[in-house]
Amino acid sequence: MYPNSSNLGCPPFPPKHQQTNFFNKLPLNTPPTHLLHQQIVDAQFSFQNAALSRTLLSGNIATIPAITLQPVTYGNGRSVHTSDAPRSFRGRKRLSIQGAPHDVKRQRFHSPRSETTVVNKAVPLPEERRYSFPGSIQSPLFHARYIPDLTGCVPPLHDTLFPDHIETTLPVAKDKLSQQVLELFQACQQQTCDLNRKELCRTELQREIQKIFPQSRLFLVGSSLNGFGTRSSDGDLCLVVKEEPVNQKTEARHILSLVQKLFSTKLSSYIERPQLIRAKVPIVKFRDKVSCVDFDLNVNNVVGIRNTFLLRTYAYIENRVRPLVLVVKKWASFHDINDASRGTLSSYSLVLMVLHYLQTIPEPILPSLQRNYPESFDPTMQLHLVHQAPCTIPPYLSKNGSSLGDLLIGFFRYYATEFDWSHQMISVREAKAIPRPDGIEWRNKFICVEEPFDGTNTARAVHEKQKFDIIKGEFLKSWQVLRDKKDLNCILPLRATIQKR
Repeated sequence: MYPNSSNLGCPPFPPKHQQTNFFNKLPLNTPPTHLLHQQIVDAQFSFQNAALSRTLLSGNIATIPAITLQPVTYGNGRSVHTSDAPRSFRGRKRLSIQGAPHDVKRQRFHSPRSETTVVNKAVPLPEERRYSFPGSIQSPLFHARYIPDLTGCVPPLHDTLFPDHIETTLPVAKDKLSQQVLELFQACQQQTCDLNRKELCRTELQREIQKIFPQSRLFLVGSSLNGFGTRSSDGDLCLVVKEEPVNQKTEARHILSLVQKLFSTKLSSYIERPQLIRAKVPIVKFRDKVSCVDFDLNVNNVVGIRNTFLLRTYAYIENRVRPLVLVVKKWASFHDINDASRGTLSSYSLVLMVLHYLQTIPEPILPSLQRNYPESFDPTMQLHLVHQAPCTIPPYLSKNGSSLGDLLIGFFRYYATEFDWSHQMISVREAKAIPRPDGIEWRNKFICVEEPFDGTNTARAVHEKQKFDIIKGEFLKSWQVLRDKKDLNCILPLRATIQKR
């Protein structure tokens, strides 16, 4: 999902006593600047406690339709539960529970809820300490009898202190279209129980993968953590095996072939359909039977870790950003233009397009975080420090009072009538449309969206004029209809979308 990075781990890692935890404990729907340390400590849970795991996996019972549960176990015998409700699949996108009536799902719109969770907790193996990142050592991939050298490695990560917690507020929706956008967001945003399912799978997989690569770490990245996840979002995983960059055409593919073999043999009881995709950034696609989530796993594509926290900061510095992004993602999926594997736009590109639009309107709603806070989003920053950036960025106070509905109409208008696709590139880093570069990666490309850290084109999958014309046509039609009708149902059926979520 993410382009390759050339900036991994150039500076040496600091001594052990300086290390901090960058994925250890991170609440799901809480702004990165407003987290209470005690809440995070209280949210910790033990995966060895089956009853407690079941509670976490079920989430807030008042917000989930009543369904029959059946026990499922991972390879180590830990008991977890998942729904036996029917699920349907459309391409690679996972659709969530569809059996419950619409009215039941609406019950949770105004339900008070504390959204805290534990994310990417370090997982030491039972009788030994595992280390996360190799220092100046060779990769173990091609050594049959590899003995890890722990010099310069990162020890198990420690707790990170956060400022006091302040509740987030949703924007006020006074007009019908804005109310529809907000209703869709509240129904479809990723819930704590959704993230806990992904985290449990990540924990189990890291435990198994560390038996092959003892110094590796497995991280959830992408929409699961960046604030823009939905209930039907897939899980993105980044396996970091060493400090140095990995050749994606050779070494990464070899690592993934070993991971695929592990999944299809030893872990076949709960991992199904593991498939190695030989893309520019190769991945292993698979489905976890326990959580019923589809995953993409890459190797050392750490730009995904960096942009996860950049996007998470954008998600929470202005309260209109997350609802707007979610409705655009749902709209694009409904109109079949949200699948990079089929030559259309990835979800990551769509998020960047929304952020760019909010940066370029006459009274911007978002700034350029990389320009305003260059030290916090330095592309060469060591990975164990990346998580700290969102904690230092204050909320952005925009003078623009536009409603969610007006912003959505403006988004479609901008890309239908104002943006120059032939000569301009979307740049969140610069907070403006900039001339296309002359490099070969940008030539003969119909859509150019700059990756904020490594400068590659996140929309390179759109390489056919027919698909490009379809995408442009959907923007134009949706703008015209929404401008005249001001009813979201005219471009995205709300009831069906909420039922699928």
